[in-house]
Amino acid sequence: MNMLADAGTITLIVGLVIAFIILAVFFTFVPVALWISALAAGVRVSIFTLVGMRLRRVIPSRIVNPLIKAHKAGLEVSINQLESHYLAGGNVDRVVNALIAAHRANIELTFERAAAIDLAGRDVLEAVQMSVNPKVIETPFIAGVAMNGIEVKAKARITVRANLDRLVGGAGEETIVARVGEGIVSTLGSSASHSKVLENPDLISQTVLSKGLDSGTAFEILSIDIADVDIGKNIGAELQIEQAQADKNIAQAKAEERRAMAVASEQEMIAKVQEMKAKVVEAEAEVPMALAEALRSGNFGIMDYMNYKNIQADTSMRDSISKVSNDDNKDPKNK
Repeated sequence: MNMLADAGTITLIVGLVIAFIILAVFFTFVPVALWISALAAGVRVSIFTLVGMRLRRVIPSRIVNPLIKAHKAGLEVSINQLESHYLAGGNVDRVVNALIAAHRANIELTFERAAAIDLAGRDVLEAVQMSVNPKVIETPFIAGVAMNGIEVKAKARITVRANLDRLVGGAGEETIVARVGEGIVSTLGSSASHSKVLENPDLISQTVLSKGLDSGTAFEILSIDIADVDIGKNIGAELQIEQAQADKNIAQAKAEERRAMAVASEQEMIAKVQEMKAKVVEAEAEVPMALAEALRSGNFGIMDYMNYKNIQADTSMRDSISKVSNDDNKDPKNK
């Protein structure tokens, strides 16, 4: 009897352990607590739907909790929409929060558009918040040159509001800043003088705002305010100085070219003079040969030769006396 009692006790304990394990596995696989929470919130979700989520590798809490939140906010959102967005890689909780915020602010936003914005990589909740509370974008100093050559630097504050209709495929903040910068440069460049810009800086914002710079972007420009205006360099004067320096360098180069040509021409003339002197020396060297030939042939006598030598000596003496007279005239001590 004792053995039978012990066997029965062991069987009971084993049965209880097996039942506990089965229940633990069941409650782990089947989110009963989440199902009860949904029923308590008034959201009808089948237990088999939750099991199907497990089989499709969808975390039920990521779907049911946003569904409860949307139901409490009065939004008509189905569980299939939330699950399909989750399977597509979207953030279900952020989309539901954006829909609730848009609903509270009386902004028309459908689930399909919110899901598309989220899947496009943009923060849909931030976009809705920016639609309610516009964002201010501050540009760096943008430099432009007025017609009188003075550089003007302006800093602008751009107040933008997200445009939910153009959020998918629309350009971002960088495009807004670039377009506004281009408009500021164009407006400064068309100003007659820098003083006009300093007197009426609002002309810049009015001109830029009238260009419709928010077309094709994800934002709507509400206002463009000029925060600061500074005066920079005198670009016109610097350009004139640089042009004058360039003209000077060109003139100097041309003058140097002419000087080099003159020097070359002078060297050519010196070479020609030396050439002519060489010819004279060559001609003079032929005179004694001609005299010798004349003496041999009898065309020139000895007395003629002596007279020739006397004339040479007389000419040499006259040249010497002339040189001494010129040196005495040049010496300052004789004056």
